Amino acid sequence: MLVYQERLALSPEVLTTLFGVYAAGLVPALLVAGPLSDRLGRRRVAVPGVVLSALASLAFAAAGDALALLFLARFAQGVVSGIVFSVGSAWVGELSLASGAGAGGRRAAFAMTAGFSLGPLTSGLLGQYAPAPTVLPYLVHVALVGVALVLAVRLPETVDLTRPLAAGADASPGAPLIRPGDGLLVLTVLAPVAVCVYAFPSSIISAVPLLVDLPYGGVAVTGLLAGVTLGAGTLVAGLQRRFLAWTAVVGAGLGALGFAAAALFATTEAVGWLVLAAPLLGAGGGLCLAAGLTLTARLAAPARLGALNSLFLACAYLGFAAPFAMAVAARASSAPVPLAAAAVLTASLVLRLVPVARSGRL
Repeated sequence: MLVYQERLALSPEVLTTLFGVYAAGLVPALLVAGPLSDRLGRRRVAVPGVVLSALASLAFAAAGDALALLFLARFAQGVVSGIVFSVGSAWVGELSLASGAGAGGRRAAFAMTAGFSLGPLTSGLLGQYAPAPTVLPYLVHVALVGVALVLAVRLPETVDLTRPLAAGADASPGAPLIRPGDGLLVLTVLAPVAVCVYAFPSSIISAVPLLVDLPYGGVAVTGLLAGVTLGAGTLVAGLQRRFLAWTAVVGAGLGALGFAAAALFATTEAVGWLVLAAPLLGAGGGLCLAAGLTLTARLAAPARLGALNSLFLACAYLGFAAPFAMAVAARASSAPVPLAAAAVLTASLVLRLVPVARSGRL
């Protein structure tokens, strides 16, 4: 983002819109791909999505300094990511059933946060120090997609398309997504936890560098910030087995503390607060992802896991709107104000989650 900001003299609003248009392509793809994989199988939907992700990266490499093409490539990247994330997380969950409750959520969360961590870290270093900063990072991704395809086509299909559905199971588009009586839990717990998944890291990765001058500025520093933030989310995914029903509570609590630390950095510009905010927000997002995927598997109606996974991830990607909202709010007030407001809102969510965790429903 900072490479394009420098080359094209883009405003913070345009940059955060470029960041967020990804979600505009991703959310509709999520809502279509998951239910489709419930009926056609995980492999038939996921593997073409992986191929299309390479094509999206090639579009980025060809776009160069053409802003319209960058927006188009970013939108396409969102579409193909929506396909792979929704179907892939359901696929990982089903492949992990023999490993016990929660294993699928932990593994899917680990895989997704590891990718989000290594991606910006690698591209930040390449963008700062390597030649062709608007081409090389995307070509590296295309090469990795080739490796992924070799591995993906060998995975077993987990949707049995040869047998009739079990009694009570219905994979048709109009069938209920959740078990009876769980609607309030989805609206007041699962949906807000999902929004936290990416609102936490995207705020520190996208909003803070644009609202406040970072120390030792540069693309590599921002890439390192992203790597630390999302790396923390990767490292904590395995802690779900210890926190159990309290995973979402801990995740939201860490996010509230992270926003508070980010607000203090924006106020004082003391680097220590930034160093503290990044892993707190990253760890909070990672725990919310692991908790949310596990709860999704628990709440999904029979034969509707792919569809409910899609809905959960669609809500999660609404969190990518947080940096844009913060940029607008900061323009009307000051940089610390939206960060402090986010801390208060997240703390309110913690209060909602505590009684649910105490009852064992998380």
